[in-house]
Amino acid sequence: MQFTKVHGQGNDFVLVDGFQEHITDYPQAAIKVCDRHFGIGADGLVLILPSEKADFKMRIFNSDGSEAEMCGNVTRCVARYVYEHGLTDKTKITLETLAGFIKPELIFDGDVVKTVRVDMGKPKLQRGLIPMTGNSEEQAVNIPLEVAGNIYFGTCVSMGNPHCVIFVEDMGKIDLAGIGPFIETHSFFPKKTNVEFVQVLNDQEMQMRVWERGAGITMACGTGASATLAAAVLNGKTGRKATIHLDGGDLEVEWGLDDHIYMSGPAVEVFHGEYPLNS
Repeated sequence: MQFTKVHGQGNDFVLVDGFQEHITDYPQAAIKVCDRHFGIGADGLVLILPSEKADFKMRIFNSDGSEAEMCGNVTRCVARYVYEHGLTDKTKITLETLAGFIKPELIFDGDVVKTVRVDMGKPKLQRGLIPMTGNSEEQAVNIPLEVAGNIYFGTCVSMGNPHCVIFVEDMGKIDLAGIGPFIETHSFFPKKTNVEFVQVLNDQEMQMRVWERGAGITMACGTGASATLAAAVLNGKTGRKATIHLDGGDLEVEWGLDDHIYMSGPAVEVFHGEYPLNS
């Protein structure tokens, strides 16, 4: 199997051109190739596939084999890959995902791709759309969650996938590995949730760490950064545009007047290779 290793701010993926490569069992392939000791090592396996409704279809499988609806970081990587590898000459691309249609745009510095800006769509704020338990029409803003004997206050948002954003005073006091799994699987979330702990630095900057559903701690999360900005605005903590500082680097996020969230950041190819998937 030919593959390309990519990352967006340290959130890393094994990218496979599904036009050329054929995998029979995506979940098992993801578990195998994402293993950081016995495989290639990645947060997820991503397939670029043909689409009848968009320029391409993107399928994302977490390192535990579960399928994710959407991922902002890999969206940037896929957009750059299909352009630079000659699969399209478009600089504005439409990708079909389980979360709907996502529209990344390549931003150039001369002839070189400098960054990728992604229209992440409108955040979904009603409980029924996240999804989470409770009145399906209500929002979940700064609600208490009891976890392992402690109370955390979360704001829940869907960016095509579920997020629970928790604002804290001191990020250094958060045991992300210890608490993340309990919030991910909290009874409030029938499809589990991604978990973001966020420290507000000022009106235009936040620090964010993430526990991703199906992957654990990752260096960055584009949908998480988008959900974080929405949660910060809903709680009156920042303006509608902010820099999100993640373990792997920074993302620029804006909640536009059209109600869409736009996320910008780099997309990096690390190396190409051939993996003996069936051996």
